Formats: sequence, structure tokens, C-alpha cells
Amino acid sequence: MYHILVVDDEENIRQIIKKYASFEGYKVTEAADGMEAVDICARCSFDLIIMDVMMPELDGFSAVRQIRRSCQTPVLMLSARGEEYDKIHGFELGVDDYVVKPFSPKELMMRVAAIVRRSSGSEAQREVYSSEGLTVDFTGRTVSVDGQKVDMSPKEYDLFFYLVKNRGIALTREKLINDVWGYDFYGDDRTLDTHIKLLRKTLGPYSGRIVTLRGVGYRFEG
Repeated sequence: MYHILVVDDEENIRQIIKKYASFEGYKVTEAADGMEAVDICARCSFDLIIMDVMMPELDGFSAVRQIRRSCQTPVLMLSARGEEYDKIHGFELGVDDYVVKPFSPKELMMRVAAIVRRSSGSEAQREVYSSEGLTVDFTGRTVSVDGQKVDMSPKEYDLFFYLVKNRGIALTREKLINDVWGYDFYGDDRTLDTHIKLLRKTLGPYSGRIVTLRGVGYRFEG
């Protein structure tokens, strides 16, 4: 369940947002002003902050500036003013979206869903393997050796990613060829051996991670 902090000095606005957000399955925490929001964010983490601009004690922009010092939680700003300056100022602070009052609760929830999906997806869906000085970013399709990105051919990437994802498993030559090259592959085993040789050269000090299993195939030790 995603957790949202709703910050607005108008209780009726908070209740409307809470009603719709709860219906959509979000957990909601409320704050009546910027100071309270800063204090709550120091103690709790959130997936999104809906922040009003004009509030007593501490305005929304100042609150976002303080919160940003300790976390990078996505922020959607609310404002009764629609001046371009306010929007530009908000985006310069790193605000993710800006909604002008009065707003449609349904539209607000659509914007909330888009921000949460985008922000959670950039981390939760990113798949990375790292061991000692070897880093494999499956999502970004990159490989780094001791901090330096290395170049591979498309098929080398496919083969290496397959080996790493199945690390610790003995993979027969037939399975590697079928799964990496496809069942319509008409080459021979030497194609696989050549690619393994190239991978080991590229991996340098980590070439030993690809272990030859005589009479069987290969295994990646991770």
C-alpha cells in the first residue's frame, strides 16, 4: 500500500483528498501546515507528498525545500493561484506536478497514480546484480568492471545476462544455444565457445566467474 502525505491548511480539502485516495487504496497521513509536514517527514517516509502552496507558519515551497534536504519523495503541489511564476518556482525545486485549485478529485488521483507509478517503477523494476567489482544492470543493459563500463556485442550481452541470471546453475551447451540463440540456430558449438572466450576477455579479472563444465556446458559463479 502506497503512503501519501496530504498537506493543506484547509481541513475540507484534506478530507476530500483523503476520501478519494483511500478509495483508490492509498494510506493517507494529514498535516495542517508546512512546519507539521517537515516534522512528520523527519519521522516517516512517504511515496508521495501532496503539498498546498499558501499555508500559515511555513508555505509549501519552503516546506518542500526543507524536506528535500533529507529525502527525495515525489511532490505534487496544490495552489489557488495559477501564475506561471509559481509553477516555474515549483519545478525548479524538483516538484513533480502542479495542480491548480479548484481541482477535480478524479483528475488529481490520476496524476497521483502517474507519479507513484513512475517513481516506484524507476527503482522497484530496476534489476541489478553486483559482486565485488562486477556490476550488471539488466534494466539499463550495461556491464561494468571495476567501475568502468565495458562494450559487448548484442549477442554477448544476451549470453552474459542469461548466465548471470542463472548463476550457480549448470547450463548445458544445448540449453544455452536454444535459449540464447533460439531453436532455429543453424551454427555449431564453436559459436558458443567463441562468445564465451570473448566474454572472459571482456570480464578481465572476473573471467573465472564463467566456469567450464567438461562434457556439459558452463556455469556462472556468483
